[in-house]
Amino acid sequence: MTKLGNILIPVDDLDKAIALYSGALGLAVRFRDGDRFAALDGGGTTVALVAAGERVTGEVTAPSYKVGDVAAALRELTGAGAEVVREPETGPHEIRAVLRDPSGNVFVLYSSL
Repeated sequence: MTKLGNILIPVDDLDKAIALYSGALGLAVRFRDGDRFAALDGGGTTVALVAAGERVTGEVTAPSYKVGDVAAALRELTGAGAEVVREPETGPHEIRAVLRDPSGNVFVLYSSL
């Protein structure tokens, strides 16, 4: 793992979520992809607001870890007891896979395109 890159937060209305997290909480919007995704500056970790089209972890908030090679990290983590929820896939901005730890917590691995 190179870093904790994102915290994925599922939202129903991206405009309302941005108003709260940016307007009221004060996190700067770094990037917005239409009505599907917004990246806010969380002080070293991106707070990623994800609408329906980007909810790779379903309805749960989940950490997203940047790795150099998703396939290699997936093999290592499944060998250590993680379960694959979604196989590696190419998204709009990265290659990503979704896993679940032995306690049932969901997390994402990703590498930039």
